Amino acid sequence: MKKTTTIALLSSALLASSTALASADKLTFYCSAQEEWCQVMANGFQDATGIEVNMTRKSSGETFAQVKAESSNPKGDVWWGGTGDPHLQAAEEGLTEPYVSPMRGELNDWAISQAESAGDKTIGIYSGALGYGYNSDLLKANNLPEPKCWKDLTKPEYKGHVQMANPNSSGTAYTTLATMVQLFGEEDGFQFMKDLHKNINQYTKSGSAPIKAAGRGENTIGIVFMHDAVNQAVSGFPIEVVAPCEGTGYEIGSMSIIKGARNLEEAKKFYDWALTDEAQSLALGVKAFQVPSNKGAETSPSAPDLSSIKLIDYDFKKYGSSDERKRLLKKWDDEVSTLPQ
Repeated sequence: MKKTTTIALLSSALLASSTALASADKLTFYCSAQEEWCQVMANGFQDATGIEVNMTRKSSGETFAQVKAESSNPKGDVWWGGTGDPHLQAAEEGLTEPYVSPMRGELNDWAISQAESAGDKTIGIYSGALGYGYNSDLLKANNLPEPKCWKDLTKPEYKGHVQMANPNSSGTAYTTLATMVQLFGEEDGFQFMKDLHKNINQYTKSGSAPIKAAGRGENTIGIVFMHDAVNQAVSGFPIEVVAPCEGTGYEIGSMSIIKGARNLEEAKKFYDWALTDEAQSLALGVKAFQVPSNKGAETSPSAPDLSSIKLIDYDFKKYGSSDERKRLLKKWDDEVSTLPQ
């Protein structure tokens, strides 16, 4: 009898424990920013709310592909960071949920515009200009001139000295492709990509990898968002940051709630928290030099001054659309990536 009672009590305790675990607040968080920033956002939200966070870090293109692949059985709740174009494509394809945060009144106009263009299925969380950085030591060692413009990177003397990410996996590289088409026109933009291809030593998976390689002395010039080049420079590496003379595109890093999220209320709590000035100011602690969308968030004095950079009128709606993105990527695959180097 005593043994039966003990077993019953243990069973009840285990049932109560498993019920408590099942009902515990949790969030599955897909992150497309730099690893350190992803970690500090996950830990910061967990500390602020007590909600358990399971974080996965992948590039923008990879995360979009994952969200799409999981659409019939969503595993993620919220997708934070990475370029806005794949977030807009996810919104267009019905992969994300509309949500209007009470925090919107504290945001810059460009963040709201991003939300409005997607039927409130995404929102801007930071902004950054496209450019490149170079390792000044390697440039000098190879007796190379300082590149100041996009078209400088296609000159024969830079053969094997330039690195960028693959636009199929990287939001940064897709922004580069879309920028060239808008800056030079489609025919000349693709000719630029073909000419640049001759000088590329590697197409990386991650958008920030080319400038990290330059910082380590493994590559000379990395095409990246300028804030990633600033990160390497302030970390003590011999990196010079360039805003190309012809003008350049820019990103609106974005955040979206995944349609069918298993932890929808927790996703909304994260969404609201991530738009606060406190959460966005966490970027400074991990050397993330993007311009935050909350007007009250701190911006590093080392961050690129977007008002001093010649920015194109980037058409986020067009180049973030599913059809245009697929068309440009297929054209790059067919006409650029297959060329000899």
